[in-house]
Amino acid sequence: MTHKSLNIAFQGETGAYSEEALGALYPGSTPIPCSSFDLAFEAVVNGTADRAVLPIENSLFGSVHQNYDLLREHELQIVAEIQLRIKHQLLAPPGSSLNEITHVFSHPQALGQCRHFLKASLPNATIVSAYDTAGAAKQVAQDGNRKHAAIASRAAATEYKLVTLAEDIESNHENYTRFLALAPRGSDPLLGLGEARDGSKSAAGAAPEMAIKTSLLYAQKENVPGGLFKSLAVFALRDIDLIKIESRPLIGSPGKYIFYLDLLGHQEDERVKNALHHLNEIAASVKVLGSYQTGRFVS
Repeated sequence: MTHKSLNIAFQGETGAYSEEALGALYPGSTPIPCSSFDLAFEAVVNGTADRAVLPIENSLFGSVHQNYDLLREHELQIVAEIQLRIKHQLLAPPGSSLNEITHVFSHPQALGQCRHFLKASLPNATIVSAYDTAGAAKQVAQDGNRKHAAIASRAAATEYKLVTLAEDIESNHENYTRFLALAPRGSDPLLGLGEARDGSKSAAGAAPEMAIKTSLLYAQKENVPGGLFKSLAVFALRDIDLIKIESRPLIGSPGKYIFYLDLLGHQEDERVKNALHHLNEIAASVKVLGSYQTGRFVS
């Protein structure tokens, strides 16, 4: 049950894993496909969509760096997250068989996540990158070439009437992608989110007792010995648990970096508020991306 039916932007075609993630976060919402991450961000900025649900990292293949950069460039807030179990299928037109596949199409991350299967089962196939897993499935269906296959979801198989030649082909079955829900700053962060099992409202449908996480970006004033240590010490001195740190090149400033942090605690908690105030004193810039409940794992 939701307050209202929201329009939710995602990158990819119908049947993409991002669409599955947004359905788990925002049941009853209207998915808005976008051909790129940039357009999904812009859809929320210009009001075409109420929210965007986008991947930020995968447990096997690492971070989606473009979305870190887009978080810095746009004035949106993170309001929820979810960890979605990614199950890849090898899909082809009806009448196809595994031993006749010559080309496999999918997003580079999906291809990387299935490299062991491809090496063992299709060592001579040509691997072709596509902008989206579901888009690859759609293209294979439209072409109708029985020697072509796509790596995509079960939902994509149903959507594009493809047959499954091999199931759950990811190299490691602990394959999860973390998705973020993004909203305009100042909007109700819980609007439209699924409810917890006990009926109380919580981000990502998670249990109310789950931890609150805050995400932020900051840049140092100077690259000097001990500079990074001093910036992280503002959290250590207050016993604040940092659960993720990642650096990205600071565009326009060669040799300098911007840091992405996830910490446990809400930005309005006294300890976190004091740490952020301290960080603002020693950093060139600080941008809090949002405080939200740690997302549940969905298989």
